[in-house]
Amino acid sequence: MSRTLADFVAASSWTDVEAQSLEARRSILNFFATALGSARDPVVTAAMRTLAPFSGAATSTVIGHSEPMDALCASFLNAISANLLDFDDTHLETIIHPAAPVAAAVFALAETRQLSGREVLTAFILGVDVECRIGNSVSPRHYARGWHITSTCGIFGAAAACAKLLGLPAESIANAIGVAASQSAGNVENLPSAAKNVSVGNSARNGLFAALLAQQGYEAAPRAIEGPLGWARTMGDEPDVAHLLDGLGKTWEIAKNTYKPYPAGIVFHAVIDACLLLRERIAGRIDQIEQVTVQGSALLLARGDRPINNERDARVSIHHCVACGLLLGAAGVAEFAHETVVRPDIAQLRQKVRAELDTRMPDGAARVTLRLMSGEVFTETVTSPRGSQAAPLSNRDIEEKLREGVRTGRSDWDADRVIDAVWRLDAVDDVATLLRSLRPPSR
Repeated sequence: MSRTLADFVAASSWTDVEAQSLEARRSILNFFATALGSARDPVVTAAMRTLAPFSGAATSTVIGHSEPMDALCASFLNAISANLLDFDDTHLETIIHPAAPVAAAVFALAETRQLSGREVLTAFILGVDVECRIGNSVSPRHYARGWHITSTCGIFGAAAACAKLLGLPAESIANAIGVAASQSAGNVENLPSAAKNVSVGNSARNGLFAALLAQQGYEAAPRAIEGPLGWARTMGDEPDVAHLLDGLGKTWEIAKNTYKPYPAGIVFHAVIDACLLLRERIAGRIDQIEQVTVQGSALLLARGDRPINNERDARVSIHHCVACGLLLGAAGVAEFAHETVVRPDIAQLRQKVRAELDTRMPDGAARVTLRLMSGEVFTETVTSPRGSQAAPLSNRDIEEKLREGVRTGRSDWDADRVIDAVWRLDAVDDVATLLRSLRPPSR
């Protein structure tokens, strides 16, 4: 399995992936949007303070900041900032957030070498394909066992993409994937805490590290993923190799990517959309709501029927998403911030929400029913929420998301310069020069 993927990565060129270039740039634009939105978050700045004394040659951009750090540190920081707000891209079949682990590693490495935009895009597209295909092979059991699949599979995409950028032969790319298998980690229990971001950051940094080790001759077991005591079986069950290899080189996982309009878990978007529709229907009678019932799949309830102790809980809460949609009529970064989460009126409405399992509802769908004190009942069902493949965000939507990220993240980066840089990435001769041009002068 590792060698088959490695052969595919080694043999693929820009010509093979060029048709996926637009979606890759949309994904990278969204990556910058979410990273800029979290650039000054205390989680990111605490990690910067922790790593700074140990950083090596400052070669690579930390998104939203002026000062660079070494490639390993920059990849870690950019991955955690891109994933922090639960606002990043989503591969719905696996619930992997593909860009954070792969783009963070690829850009950090690219700045240490004179690489073109086409080389970076090629590596990025291949890395996304590898991480999502490995995710396909172990889904849904892997996630159900408690493994945070963005972290555990993202490292394989980062390793493969970086190995491609380094120009490694197939055997070394296979070794990079195998070395990554020894570093794959991250658990779902930690999602409401900063510990989640450590594993996402490590997926980028350690994927890059695995590729660099393979470049120096490190070897791994040929079946480090699918062997009897390999990654897949120790962290799940029998891998579905046929699912992993189906359409390899012909169909592309990045084509299935989606982008979030709301900084919350993807399975809650239908809840928010349904509540926004209900808010219009009840015409301001929010104070007359007696009860709200949300029906959805087992995944929706497992992820979101939980008590709320902080803003991280709120981003994966059915109850808070209902309150945002009905009471506030919005679900942006501010609606999931601490100040909003602790508001008494928000907390009071959350108490009126009950979640129910409906096994007929697909993952990502929701039915919301509210009853007013008058006895009136209103129901909305959403199966294809805004941002899904059936109702995708436009290029302009993602551009505006990046502009909003600059504002909410309190960054001094120029949003329009970033947007222009990403759209013309396929024509750039030196990505390092491009990234350096985005950093404001140091103060």
